[in-house]
Order: sequence, then structure tokens, then C-alpha cells
Amino acid sequence: MSSRSKVAIAARLNVRRGLDENEAAVYLSFSPSFFRKLVGERLMPRPRLAGARRIWDVEELDLAFKCLPREEGEQGSGLAERKLDSWEDFK
Repeated sequence: MSSRSKVAIAARLNVRRGLDENEAAVYLSFSPSFFRKLVGERLMPRPRLAGARRIWDVEELDLAFKCLPREEGEQGSGLAERKLDSWEDFK
């Protein structure tokens, strides 16, 4: 498959399951450097690997985003309330 046809197919997809680092950052309205920081702090999931490619799962990004604390110290919803130590629980 040529890269041109890959781009054409990707443009027609409304939602993609896997995102590269820059796409994942944009998806969450973060800069790539801030997203990397959150991944390093385990506030965002680590990527999945497909060969040498690092790919973030959109569903895992959504769950992690919902776990971020809210303004005024309010807790996020979902997983944060279960006090999971890391994303290792999702293997």
C-alpha cells in the first residue's frame, strides 16, 4: 500500500483506535512535551508496541483523562477512585 493511499484511507476514518505520540497529545489538547511528562509520571498510559512503533489506545487515553483531578481538588471519575497504582493492571 502506498503512503498516499494510507493517507487517503486515514482521512476518511472518523475515529482511529491507535494514535502516535503527537496525535495522542493533540487528542487530549496537550502539547507533546506535556503529554510525555504525564506518561512518565504514569498519569497517562504507556504506549503499546507494534514492532518499533509506539501506539496509544484511544480508549485507554479516555480512561486516563477521566482520572485526572478536577479543579478545586475534586477527584476525577472512574479508575482514580479505585486507586490503581499504574496502567500495568490493563495488560
